Amino acid sequence: MKSSEHMLSRARELRREMTPHERKLWYLFLRKYPVKIYKQKILDRYIVDFYCPKARIVIELDGWQHYEESGKDKDLVRDERLKELGLRVLRFSNREIDREFAAVCELIDREIRDRL
Repeated sequence: MKSSEHMLSRARELRREMTPHERKLWYLFLRKYPVKIYKQKILDRYIVDFYCPKARIVIELDGWQHYEESGKDKDLVRDERLKELGLRVLRFSNREIDREFAAVCELIDREIRDRL
């Protein structure tokens, strides 16, 4: 298991070096959302892309590595663990962020509102 110091350092690094898709979602939608959302938050033994604690929702953006077999397997285990913690996991591909941004934002908004 990773040390908490290592995870905190890695989370800070990921916050500074967000992917273009994470930056787009953060700066154009999540940052000013009326309910607090954190970026690159440590939950259990994972660092999630975005987390809304009030609605208990995790938002993950998936690049190419998530579609390879090893990536799919890791995501499955990760999602199951987060569900055990009572969290709802929303996954979006980078392609969805590029091509269906408004629909992604609407879905996130609806899911958060439904869980409040």
